Amino acid sequence: MTIPTPALDVAAVTPIPQAVGRSPGRLMWLRFKRDRTGVAAALVVACFFLVAVSAPLISLVYGRDPYTLYGQETPGLLNDFGYPVQPNGGVSSEFWFGIEPGLGRDVFTQLVYGIRTSLLIAVVATVLTSLLGVVLGIVAGYAGGRVDSFIGRVIDIVLSFPAVLFTIAFMPVVENLFVSPNEQTPVWLRAVTLVVVLTAFSWAGLARLLRGQVLTLREREFVEAARVTGASPARVVFRELLPNLWTPILIQSTLLLPALVTAEAALSFLGVGMIEPIPDWGRMFLRGTEVYQNDITYLVFPGVALLVFVIAFNLLGDSVRDAFDPKIKR
Repeated sequence: MTIPTPALDVAAVTPIPQAVGRSPGRLMWLRFKRDRTGVAAALVVACFFLVAVSAPLISLVYGRDPYTLYGQETPGLLNDFGYPVQPNGGVSSEFWFGIEPGLGRDVFTQLVYGIRTSLLIAVVATVLTSLLGVVLGIVAGYAGGRVDSFIGRVIDIVLSFPAVLFTIAFMPVVENLFVSPNEQTPVWLRAVTLVVVLTAFSWAGLARLLRGQVLTLREREFVEAARVTGASPARVVFRELLPNLWTPILIQSTLLLPALVTAEAALSFLGVGMIEPIPDWGRMFLRGTEVYQNDITYLVFPGVALLVFVIAFNLLGDSVRDAFDPKIKR
């Protein structure tokens, strides 16, 4: 007698593929790649950084530098009033963006090196601002009590302080303390002073934001569980709180950098930023306001460059914020 063989269940013997989990960083990257505006803004920002880093190479290939007074050394480039002889600010195959009225320096290399100057100061100030804001914000929120009250009052004072007026008054004091009257102010002193001033007046917003985040997180179950198991305050901060704060830190830092670039240019425009002969966007704006009635071209190039940079970085910051938010569907 033949015993019938039971039919095999294909579904029972076929291995079921395991679901592959995706990390929060992977999910953020996937959401960011779907945002065409954010990707385009990131490419524009990357181009600005690439130009800033490659400024000496660009100057070498271009054959011009931002310091030589071409208009005064070469006859026929400037008229008797100091303005470019050729139309559109002297734009030509030799000078792509024209020449500066008066001194006759090349505008293109001034703009390229100006990007380098502004980004260097802004990046250093952004890093220091983020570090200071993170430390004070977490300490205030986690410690609470008198520490929180003291840091909160300092934050209120910094946010209400007239930063521009203080900087205008502070710069001459620094120069009188470190530079003798018969010496020229060193470039490094101006750069360091700008970084210190920008950092001193920029950390408070991030610190207040993180303080509020920590006040909420420290009452959560995972933080209480870490305390019950005997974790030290440092371990709670670095292992439990800080990983949950990377999103606001990254977003605020992304939005802070263009604001500091603009602030550095504004201080140079007011005469308390970088000094000659260091190329700087703010000083280009200042010179442009003096000659725009006769040479509007000189004002257009730094204006367009700063506008494109700020818009691109703000769009990038918005895209990063949206990518970190899991509630947003794209």
